Amino acid sequence: MNNQKILIVTECFYPEQFNINELAFSWQDRGYDVDVLTLFPSYPAGQIFSGYKNKLFSKEIYKGITIYRVYAVTGYKDNKFKKLLKYINFMTLGSIVAALIGRKYDYIFGFNLGALTDMVPAVVIRKLYKKPLMFWVQDVWPDSVYAYGFKKTKVLSRLLNLFVKFMFNNVTSIAITGKGFENKLRPYVKKNLDFNYVPNWAIQLNNNIEEISLSDEGKVNFTFAGNIGKVQNLENIIKAFNMLSNEYQGKAQLNIIGDGSFLEQLMKISKHNSSIVFHGIKQRKEMAKFYKASDFLIVSLIDKPIFSVTVPAKTQTYIAAKKPILAIINGETADLIRDNHLGLCINPSDIELIHDTFQDCINMNESERMAFVINNDQLINNTFNKENIINDLTRILVQ
Repeated sequence: MNNQKILIVTECFYPEQFNINELAFSWQDRGYDVDVLTLFPSYPAGQIFSGYKNKLFSKEIYKGITIYRVYAVTGYKDNKFKKLLKYINFMTLGSIVAALIGRKYDYIFGFNLGALTDMVPAVVIRKLYKKPLMFWVQDVWPDSVYAYGFKKTKVLSRLLNLFVKFMFNNVTSIAITGKGFENKLRPYVKKNLDFNYVPNWAIQLNNNIEEISLSDEGKVNFTFAGNIGKVQNLENIIKAFNMLSNEYQGKAQLNIIGDGSFLEQLMKISKHNSSIVFHGIKQRKEMAKFYKASDFLIVSLIDKPIFSVTVPAKTQTYIAAKKPILAIINGETADLIRDNHLGLCINPSDIELIHDTFQDCINMNESERMAFVINNDQLINNTFNKENIINDLTRILVQ
């Protein structure tokens, strides 16, 4: 036992399903004393999970980890104003708690899942108590703010640039999940700070699971799983699928698993097409059987410069599922898929090409599909190996 104390600051934690859960338990298994500062669980539906009562503050212990929770703004799923309130809320209440508990920790670890405002409580501890602070960056501000629909004005741009620079000037170490993040963030960090490329790991899937059927026997199943927002580009995917002839639609099914702010709009666009099926939210432990029943797995983001340096975490899970990937995305993710021959890459703005690719996939035989998964094991065991990645994060944090 080393008895060193780590505080993880994160917008989302168990029972919400993110890699940060496994990282926390892994550090605990290695002898660290791990606490978490987070919100009451509400992602992605924007409603408090069953079994929890949304209060100003609570302290609970789960599997030996102390979790400090603060009040969560709800109803943000399709409400931009409430989403903004959610960010301000955690920034404020989380900072108060951080100031009260922060002195006792040896290291502060910020899991920067989305909004950089969520890392303010971590920076408060750094400023007050001079504790080592590491960010593991999953998204890039300020670029992603504009990509998600906020209008870029001179005032907003100046304010965001000052905020981002203040935040990153206070970190003592940084890890990024996309190699392209470094060029985006370099202007905001101290000159002597090294960037560490640490991708998300591939989730271990249980392939010895019950068989399920997603559609009539013989149909080709395309599956998207994850957050359903505007930036996931599902609108173009559904439009392309709707363009398939009756003959091809009779041979295929598009499965959409998850929830998010754009779900209702997508259901309208699908035009009650019986070959497009919305399965709702599924637990992470259930997903292996959906992947196993699929023939192609879809990763997609709209064509914006910020997303060219982003690798959605689902990509590594798809690789672990050992199924061909349709990468309807540009940039780093497409390069990963193309360079390792993991599937097909399509311009996310080209609906006609997406349509044609659906047809090509439906026409593929089994041997052609399996040719796309020959490099999966090497990637899972090396580049996206969970143990190696956790070792890297630990080394960077405690160095």
